[in-house]
Amino acid sequence: MTEPTPGVAAGPAGRPVRVRFAPSPSGDLHVGNIRTALYDWAFARRTGGTFVLRIEDTDQSRVTPEYIASALDTLRWLGLPWDEGPEVGGPYGPYLQSERLGRYAGWAERFLASGHAYYCYCTTEELAARREAARSAGGPSGYDGHCRTVTAEQARMFRVAGRRPVIRLRMPDGVTTFTDLVRGEVTFDHAHVPDFVLARADGSPLYTLAVAVDDIEMQITHVVRGEDLLSSTPRQLAVYRAMGVAEADFPVFAHLPYVLGTDGQRLSKRNGVVSVNWYRQEGYLPEAVCNYLALLGWSPGGNREEFTLAEMAAEFDLARVNKNAAQFDVRKLKAINGDKIRALAPDAFAARVLPFLQRAGLAADPPTADQAAMVQAGCPLVQERVSQLTEAADMLGFLFVPQDEFAVNPDDAAKVLTADAEPVLKAAEATLAQLEPWDAATIEAALKEALVDGLGLKAKVAFAPVRVAVTGRRVSPPLYESIHLLGRDLTLARLAAALATLG
Repeated sequence: MTEPTPGVAAGPAGRPVRVRFAPSPSGDLHVGNIRTALYDWAFARRTGGTFVLRIEDTDQSRVTPEYIASALDTLRWLGLPWDEGPEVGGPYGPYLQSERLGRYAGWAERFLASGHAYYCYCTTEELAARREAARSAGGPSGYDGHCRTVTAEQARMFRVAGRRPVIRLRMPDGVTTFTDLVRGEVTFDHAHVPDFVLARADGSPLYTLAVAVDDIEMQITHVVRGEDLLSSTPRQLAVYRAMGVAEADFPVFAHLPYVLGTDGQRLSKRNGVVSVNWYRQEGYLPEAVCNYLALLGWSPGGNREEFTLAEMAAEFDLARVNKNAAQFDVRKLKAINGDKIRALAPDAFAARVLPFLQRAGLAADPPTADQAAMVQAGCPLVQERVSQLTEAADMLGFLFVPQDEFAVNPDDAAKVLTADAEPVLKAAEATLAQLEPWDAATIEAALKEALVDGLGLKAKVAFAPVRVAVTGRRVSPPLYESIHLLGRDLTLARLAAALATLG
């Protein structure tokens, strides 16, 4: 926890701010998840509050230990440490819902005893038939309260018949009105919020019961989550009331706007890549991902688009979150990522690139002394030229492969290593064979004299075949520095190999 910023409001009844990020990781955390976590974390840091991580894993067929571990790793990679939660502990644990099932069952029993809840014996077929009849009559098609008045004898007969009841909360008549920190005052007519299921027939809790119990028992003061959960808020408030919580102690809600794809539809696998781990694997920096996701609904003002996590935490305010949907544009993320890459210190950039070289099998883990030296020497050549760390590894790969494993990109070879390239490659080979000293400046002067002056070629025409022959690509680090790092023997071997393909 940090010291609160003067003038920033505390939680309900003046309590210290406690926010929670509560994913149900049935796969990789996605863009929407992380934006929520980021806003939670920043709000907690701004207010001197507590950032709680809670895992909603009651559906253990989908939320596996592997996905939970991946979620924790993703948050650590992003630089969003939690103050309470798995692996950290805290006074309100456990923080996995699968370890809190007894609490939910206990509250469900209390609601039954107090009359706030009742057993519902309706079958799936009966529910469907009554919904269809209500729709045909033009009325609300939610649950109609059929089992509110079931007698003890009817309940006994249902059980004898083998019916296993769910538990429903009894919604009162009227409306629910609350103030959302993003959307302002919101009202729901209970005619459209029917009695809802708290626990399944097997006793397992549904989301609305578990989330409400946890938020109260963990003393959560602010619930920050996506707009898709706005309609569940009146149900949660009803659970709070059934628990006997005073309204002054209810958490405050802030529903974040939708994140849309470039087609204007909600971001999904159909219209974009939603997995944050995909961006990690593609060489996006965590500070770039956080920076860009923060902009999907919030900005620090003054047309600033780039900032650090610390700068965001110093200025973040939920009241400044835009209620309009935000569009995810991977081109903007890539631009920010490139800026963040260029801002890294050279040693830091080299350290970020190394795992991608290792993943490609180009460097050992840990790297050999020669490989480590080559990373340090090669990375400065590409830092200003790449927008993703994968691009850096691709561009530097030619420096790490032995000659018998070196391959030229076929498309680049087809475009550049044509019959016209033969005199260029021969002249380069002859020039470099005995060149002394072997440094970038000498290599540059010698090749310009041999290829531009000697053959009368334009630089672009003269050097493209040499670049492709030596690096394997038309897009590479600076040519002369590349040849210098590669060394005389490998450079000559690659020129000879390229010439052999022309014969």
